[in-house]
Amino acid sequence: MKTLTITRPDDWHVHFRDGPMMHAVLPHTSADFARAIVMPNLEPPVVTKADAIAYRTRILAALPSEHDFTPLMTLYLTESTEPDDLAAAFEEGVATAVKLYPAGATTNSASGVRDIDKVMPALERMARIGMPLCVHGEVTDSDIDIFDREAVFIERVLDPLCRRLPELRVVMEHVTTKDGVDYVASQPENMGATITTHHLIINRNAVLAGGIRPHYYCLPVAKRDSHRLALRNAATSGDKRFFLGTDSAPHVDAAKQTACGCAGIFTAPNTLACLAHVFEEEGALDRLEAFVSFNGTDFYGLPRNRTKIVLERKDTPLAPAGHIETGDGTVTVFDPMFPIQWNVAHAAGTAPPSLVAKGTA
Repeated sequence: MKTLTITRPDDWHVHFRDGPMMHAVLPHTSADFARAIVMPNLEPPVVTKADAIAYRTRILAALPSEHDFTPLMTLYLTESTEPDDLAAAFEEGVATAVKLYPAGATTNSASGVRDIDKVMPALERMARIGMPLCVHGEVTDSDIDIFDREAVFIERVLDPLCRRLPELRVVMEHVTTKDGVDYVASQPENMGATITTHHLIINRNAVLAGGIRPHYYCLPVAKRDSHRLALRNAATSGDKRFFLGTDSAPHVDAAKQTACGCAGIFTAPNTLACLAHVFEEEGALDRLEAFVSFNGTDFYGLPRNRTKIVLERKDTPLAPAGHIETGDGTVTVFDPMFPIQWNVAHAAGTAPPSLVAKGTA
């Protein structure tokens, strides 16, 4: 196959950051995707309706004029979140979902939830009004092995919550284990799960074997290969509960390549090319459109996009995208460790900003 035409996709989990970083990374998402669920873990976090309005305003001001893109805002759940404010943000179209970070689970999560009982009034209100809850599905207990924290979260937090509030719409974000895949597949269709591009490609060897590679370090951390294969099976299965959430998460190289490097992988510039490669490997190119364009849209109850994009397969691999320059510093782009032969053929005026090839900056 040389070309593949699909409905323009959406990204159901992305980090834009703020300020100069946001101005640099936003166009790499808005060139390819029509909408994206924007994570709220800024400093300070996006907690209230007013915070979400202000952040959305900054995003739209940074958006290239030729890009047709809608940011979908989320609120950061804290133990002092006001249910009335949360409900007003949803009912007025300001916020699409709420994000639950266990305190200390990932970047800028110190304000997250420590006691699930303290946020039950907010969750009960969300269940009544149909507002989705996006969860970072890991416990943070120091005595729990980092590779087991997703499975323990399901057992200790997620399953009891779903039994307590069965009508709550839940997205288990960036699922990384067979445990997570199996749990989501066993649930009613008011539960979904996002799968990232990089977790379909890397396992924990990419991070640790032959030396520590900080640009493959993310949270949740990549697991053993049997889990990666389970994610591939889920993504290519056609099961509508699984959909793309890139978790594209830029950090400047200085913050990654240090004694205590930040977690996050910047995949926005080449996500669709990498996904086409993965789905082609799995003999499932006919299911790529559902994964990137339909399943998440349907879960969130939004209309499917009407425009199309064309993916082209080149005979000669494309030059790898090494990094981008931002006002905050250099950000390395995800290297999938295979030649990229798929390319997004953009309509006029929607080409992403140029990338700096490896070794040229």
